[in-house]
Amino acid sequence: MNRKNLSVWLDKAIKIAWAVLFLTLPVTSFPFFPSGLGGATLVRPLAVYPLIILLVLVTVPYLINRPLPRTLLPLLAFLVIAVISSLVSLSYGLEALKGVSIASRLLRNMVTLSVGIAFYLGMISLNRNWHDLKFSLRWLYIGFGAALFWGTLQIPNVIHPVPGYFALLSKIQSLISTRKLFMTRISGMTYEPKWFAEQLCFLLLPWLLSAVVSRQSVFRWRYKWLTVEWILLLWTYLVIVFTFSRTGLFILGILTLVGAWLFRYFSRHRQTVYTSRWLRTKKRRAVIVTVVALGAIALVSAAVAQNPYFSRFWRYWTDEASRNKSYLEYIGFQQRFVYWITAFRTYEEHPLLGVGLGNYAFYFEEMLPDRPWHQQPEIVRQITPVEGRDRLITPKNLYARLLAETGLMGTIAFTSFVVAVLGCALYLWFSPALDQKYWGLCGILGILVFSIVIFSFDSFALPNMWIVFGLITAAAHLSDPPFRPPEGGTLL
Repeated sequence: MNRKNLSVWLDKAIKIAWAVLFLTLPVTSFPFFPSGLGGATLVRPLAVYPLIILLVLVTVPYLINRPLPRTLLPLLAFLVIAVISSLVSLSYGLEALKGVSIASRLLRNMVTLSVGIAFYLGMISLNRNWHDLKFSLRWLYIGFGAALFWGTLQIPNVIHPVPGYFALLSKIQSLISTRKLFMTRISGMTYEPKWFAEQLCFLLLPWLLSAVVSRQSVFRWRYKWLTVEWILLLWTYLVIVFTFSRTGLFILGILTLVGAWLFRYFSRHRQTVYTSRWLRTKKRRAVIVTVVALGAIALVSAAVAQNPYFSRFWRYWTDEASRNKSYLEYIGFQQRFVYWITAFRTYEEHPLLGVGLGNYAFYFEEMLPDRPWHQQPEIVRQITPVEGRDRLITPKNLYARLLAETGLMGTIAFTSFVVAVLGCALYLWFSPALDQKYWGLCGILGILVFSIVIFSFDSFALPNMWIVFGLITAAAHLSDPPFRPPEGGTLL
């Protein structure tokens, strides 16, 4: 095989692995995962497999031959600080917890952080022009279209449970996720409904909402104002409702309000040839928006009222089981506060470098606040050794974890990285080019979602954050796209 043919085959292999990476993004707890790649953890992204191929074929050559984006500097500083903090923690002489040693904990968490950074670098190295970004976005939509379809199949069982149908869905789900399906909530292809809702809010809604309000599309097909992104947006709204995720529905509400404001903003600053006459009529448009909004509110209200997990917000005053509990404990928030307070107390004891990546669990019982938290069942479960339970607790808050495990230095470095990505988004947003402005809006909405979900996740292995940040960084470092008149249409 000559060099030309080899190059052609390599390009095909890269395109296939690239598409498969986005197709497999929705699967985050793949059951068939070797222990060396994190098989003992909850987070097992199936996309790691195509990512490994792309690292060898694309990312490593890119890092060798091209200048690195400046956003990598604070991220590399964070990595160095995390390594130093973790190595220092080995000298503390901590005993194993639930059969997990501090050395194995260190190795596992360094691997998960490396996986996250690899996703970020993969996005930068793959997307080298505007056509590449369009390719990525298309396959992202296709992958999540499959996830939305699978989530939609789970909705009938939530509305009216059928044992035989649920058994069939559960059997298929066992090939996708390490956790069984819920009877009263949908979890898509992820570990649990909350993961699915946050995944849709973080990895899908910023792109869809930006495309809808700016009337852009990465697909050629459109029928008047209706685009593929419009269909996916409405579909995503429907599916998120049935996750009954409090975080997901809160983000959905925030993005809806922001989207309404953005729609008005773009309507005032743009004239488009694709808008039909009846949409230009303000009264009709107001009626349509009002009807859709009221329909969405009615759907959400009817759905959450029937769900016992969500209805705890108002059942506290009528449920006999709530008599010995505070309101926050009853709805499941007070335990989270305990985790966060414990993380902050750990940070106060080790303010500079923290206790090392992943070592929060080793200090949890010692750093519990001086209040009767031990009476709460969830806290008791976390501090009671049980045979076969080797899963260690985490703060369930990214910044609480950063403070506790990497200290002030690590937190500053990681925050600098996030600010650098925000700078990329703002640079794109203030560009006169439509394509750059679109990606800037996606970045701003993505960071808005990030600022909310940091209070409910703390894993570096979940691809959500890294994919969004990587795509925005890649877009900001491309040359200016060809000029397009401000009339909406297909992204170049």
